[in-house]
Amino acid sequence: MTVERLADWLANTNPGFFILFAALFVPFARSNIVRALLLVGGPAVALVALINADGLSLNLSTLKILGYELVLYRPDSLSFVFGLAFIIASALVGIYSLHRRDAMQDSTAMLYAGAAVSAVFVGDLISLFIMWELTAIASVFQVLAPRSQDSVRAAMRYLVFQISSGLLVLAGVCMFVSATGQTQFALIAPSMAGLPVGVMDIAAPGAVLILAGFGIKAAFPMVHNWLQDAYPKTTETGAVVLSAFTTKLAVYALARYFAGLEWLIWIGAIMTVFPVFFAVIENDLRKVLAYSLNNQVGFMVCAVGIGTQLAVNGAAAHAFAHIMYKALLFMSMGAVLYRTGTTKATDLGGLHRTMPWTTLFCLVGAASISALPFFSGFVAKSMVMSASYADPALFVVWIMLLFASAGVLEHSGIKIPYFAFFGHDSGKRPQEAPFNMLMAMGLAAALCILIGVSPGWLYRFLPYEQVAREYLASDLWTAPHVLQQLQLLVFAMLAFMLLQWRKLYPAEAPGLILDVEWLWRRGWPMLTSALSAPMRQLGRWAGGQAGLINGMVGGLARQAFAPNGWASAKVPFSVTAVCSLAILGLVLAIALFR
Repeated sequence: MTVERLADWLANTNPGFFILFAALFVPFARSNIVRALLLVGGPAVALVALINADGLSLNLSTLKILGYELVLYRPDSLSFVFGLAFIIASALVGIYSLHRRDAMQDSTAMLYAGAAVSAVFVGDLISLFIMWELTAIASVFQVLAPRSQDSVRAAMRYLVFQISSGLLVLAGVCMFVSATGQTQFALIAPSMAGLPVGVMDIAAPGAVLILAGFGIKAAFPMVHNWLQDAYPKTTETGAVVLSAFTTKLAVYALARYFAGLEWLIWIGAIMTVFPVFFAVIENDLRKVLAYSLNNQVGFMVCAVGIGTQLAVNGAAAHAFAHIMYKALLFMSMGAVLYRTGTTKATDLGGLHRTMPWTTLFCLVGAASISALPFFSGFVAKSMVMSASYADPALFVVWIMLLFASAGVLEHSGIKIPYFAFFGHDSGKRPQEAPFNMLMAMGLAAALCILIGVSPGWLYRFLPYEQVAREYLASDLWTAPHVLQQLQLLVFAMLAFMLLQWRKLYPAEAPGLILDVEWLWRRGWPMLTSALSAPMRQLGRWAGGQAGLINGMVGGLARQAFAPNGWASAKVPFSVTAVCSLAILGLVLAIALFR
């Protein structure tokens, strides 16, 4: 194969396929060097392929099967920014996991990442569903990785939700394709300013089912607890992997098919608010991060629902920034878990003495998620806030987002680093995190700062580049905007300090906090227990009645077929003849008058 053909092949192949291909060889890697080359090299090749794509908004790779044309690679500006974030995240995860050897976890993590990258670059519903299910199957092994009883139970609950999401999407796709005959998103409906987003009408056959399937994966309210249940029960690397792909893939799918759907504005606004209350009282710091992940995805869903060009830019930028700083925060807590064996706030404190680098990187992640100016969260979340503020009809939504912004500072910006690294002295003096962990955290922290200090390069990749450039030039760094955010953060910090001083801040205490999860963790067992006694009584009564009827039927049968019973009696020939004539007459009547 010549260099030109190789370059052409790279430019016309879905980047996710290279990560999937590398994942197949990870279980057979015997040396650490080969393993490292696969874990980092797969994403590196995918990045080269993405950068050298032959063009945007073109079907670069297709496959005809069963009468349908599957579009295996169709990059555009929306898929580019999500795909770039996923590829960078998969490389960071590869570096972060080099300290331990677990072939199952490594290979399934790469399958998961490869499927997510592939999903954002395919151009039809059928291919999207295939990759959607592959992410579900591969990701459950991350939850199973600790091989403990708790992780197995959490994995089974996680799998129920993920498979349910896939079944809903499959049913919706079948209905939609049967009614319209169309699978390619670029051909479903007119695009917005040249970009196919929000292409599906909610009234179309199967659209509601597809939306419900996307909503489960995005952790919509009432179907969100698979996230808080599963993420804290994985290994130190598993939580980092899970935090990067599943919910952001759902945000991409929502933007692609349902941007501008008003329902999503309120769903997203609710998602931003309710996790704040649970995160504040939660003791497990990785579960706090899971709640804050739900909160941050709410900003993206709300922006998708608003559906303007600025809002879609905000959703994409916030997804990119969130993947980086949330991975950084999960990596810092993973390092704490690896060195201390726990992430419970009641068991931690004072770790900054022996884990200074991990502390520093955690503070960068905390500043980013809090949207402090000159950090990544500020330049991304601000577009979502501006898009909601621009519409007077969304003033209540803007207030909800403002409250949620202050709340995320309380539970992720302050609570995580304070209780893990400062706060009371737990007496623990663990070693600093392994070098590969520090390297991954350092790279993620550098990205968070680079995006915050120089956002132009990220804005250049956003779906609507011209709108992003105008926002950067005229709105992002205005004094009112920066001062408003600083005031919000300062007052939130003062509130935390005041509550701590007056001992009114909810105390960290061991225990399990349930919200909607109560329904299947507590409510369902209680319901089945309450119904078991009446059901047993009903079963005993039904059994008695069946025995009675059986006895009566048996008695009649014995009487009828006894030697002197009526069934044994001889029937006169005349009676038989009359019956035969009657039946024959009935048949003739039916034949004549039907």
